[in-house]
Amino acid sequence: MIRLIATDLDGTIVHEDGSVSERTLSAFASAIGAGVKVVFVTGRPPRWMAEVAEVTGHRGLAICANGAYVYDLHAEAIVETRAMTPETARSAVDQLRVVMPDSAFGVETPDGFGHEKEYAPRWDVNPLLTVAPVEELLDRPLAKLLVRDQTLDGDTMLQRARPVLKGIAEVTHSNVNDCLLEISALGVSKASTLARLAEFWAIDASEVVAFGDMPNDLEMLLWAGRGYAMANAHHEVLAKAGNVAPTIHDDGVAEVLNQLLAS
Repeated sequence: MIRLIATDLDGTIVHEDGSVSERTLSAFASAIGAGVKVVFVTGRPPRWMAEVAEVTGHRGLAICANGAYVYDLHAEAIVETRAMTPETARSAVDQLRVVMPDSAFGVETPDGFGHEKEYAPRWDVNPLLTVAPVEELLDRPLAKLLVRDQTLDGDTMLQRARPVLKGIAEVTHSNVNDCLLEISALGVSKASTLARLAEFWAIDASEVVAFGDMPNDLEMLLWAGRGYAMANAHHEVLAKAGNVAPTIHDDGVAEVLNQLLAS
């Protein structure tokens, strides 16, 4: 029995041009019509959710910033925050500078984005809070600490960061071609915030089906009763997720959902 569908956005249902296929939207509509809840679970900050809210009819909840926020798509408002303290962020920065001396940092907060001068943003950072040394940016709780090292790839950065941040914070990445790590408060992930929502709705993990493609999705896929890696997913996700859906270009999420709903 399926009572909750949890899906990543980019690389899973959202194409590079920002579109979501009509077939995928139709599969979600069928699920909602059958009484199944649909939750979008993304690394995106809330300020990047307007297009998703528009295309999906401004309804339901989303989990943003890798679990740091629960976001109401109808009201377009944050309804829960699981933030990282400035003290934890400073500790993470100190550890990361040891293993990645060429790194530069950015911060995602409810008010917007700030970054060091050496940090080269590759995505929209509006509203930009400030450009300053990271020590000056860590004056408030934050959703995510971001670290970029132009000399390394994302997988290598993750390998270096995991040991030094163990017991301090959660670290992951969501783009294999981007030299960027995303760091959250200890215990905060897509999986843990999804589990909190499921518990609130009295839904067991066995009643959840989840979809994703990147390392920041893996814990969620392993927690769900049925976790599907997209066929275009990161190699670590494909190796560990257990189930594989067709690629995003083949409407893999819709394909699986239509089969599950039909059965």
